[in-house]
Amino acid sequence: MMAQKIVMTTPSQVDVVGVGLNATDTLILVPHYPALGSKVEFHSVHILPGGQVATAIAACQQWGLRTRYVGKVGDDGAAAIHRAEFERLGVEAHLMTAMGCASQQAVILVDDAGERTVLWKRDNRLTLRPEELRREWITDARALHVDGHDTAAAVVAAGWAREAGVPVVADLDDLYPGIEALIEKVDYLITSRDIPGRLTGGTDLRRSLQMLRSKFGGHLAAATLGHEGVLAWDGARFHYAPAFRVNPVDTTGAGDIFHAGFIYGLLQGWALPRQLEFACAAAALNCTAFGARGGIQTVEDIEALIATGVHHASAFDTAS
Repeated sequence: MMAQKIVMTTPSQVDVVGVGLNATDTLILVPHYPALGSKVEFHSVHILPGGQVATAIAACQQWGLRTRYVGKVGDDGAAAIHRAEFERLGVEAHLMTAMGCASQQAVILVDDAGERTVLWKRDNRLTLRPEELRREWITDARALHVDGHDTAAAVVAAGWAREAGVPVVADLDDLYPGIEALIEKVDYLITSRDIPGRLTGGTDLRRSLQMLRSKFGGHLAAATLGHEGVLAWDGARFHYAPAFRVNPVDTTGAGDIFHAGFIYGLLQGWALPRQLEFACAAAALNCTAFGARGGIQTVEDIEALIATGVHHASAFDTAS
């Protein structure tokens, strides 16, 4: 009798792995944000995949990077949307299922100026737990991207990445319990505008970024500034990249695509100013279509905007 041959399979190396949120976005296009007690006729409704890390990973895949996504969905129709989209794009997706609950949902009102207001709901059963992760999902990658929402799992993933020499990029838009344990393991911290001040108690953004990097280490502390671009501190100097002028129809997902652009540049080995400029251009172009992923453009189109585009004016510069 022949002995059975047991084949052990391990994940192939990818360029970037993302551990974090996915969401099903219901976009409602309205002429203006409704006043209290009013009735407003809407233009149209679109149901689209979104979520911070899931969207960033989708963009990286479309730009030719090899990607992996790790997250959790419910046992509803929205989960099928995510699975189908990852499969269509070619993302290696590891989606855990929370039985008996809906996937994360967001209802997003988008007005004629492109500004969006987000209503969201996430069942606690969707929390990704550390024991649901596999170490090789993280260490068989060239970069890790986290959003910190499921903080305990993100801390474990970032710890594995740090031990393996895999750089960690974080997209933080809120202060979740235990978030400082994650920041200690982050190499490239890129937050929304208010987070540095909330973490340090300061009111001056430049000083808050300096304090963040001094306290937690890492290579970079940065804050995205919406239509003003991004300001970053690398420990020696500030780097400022202005936002590009476009005709926006929906700002949903702009920050997610910015992080994707930053990761893309990081893995190309570009200098920091070029990374930030590429990320700003990618984010701007994404605002020219509806949905978190609707305006993801090709690398060639992003480079074209960099070459010919016009920037927004801003009070920020690199002189300080």
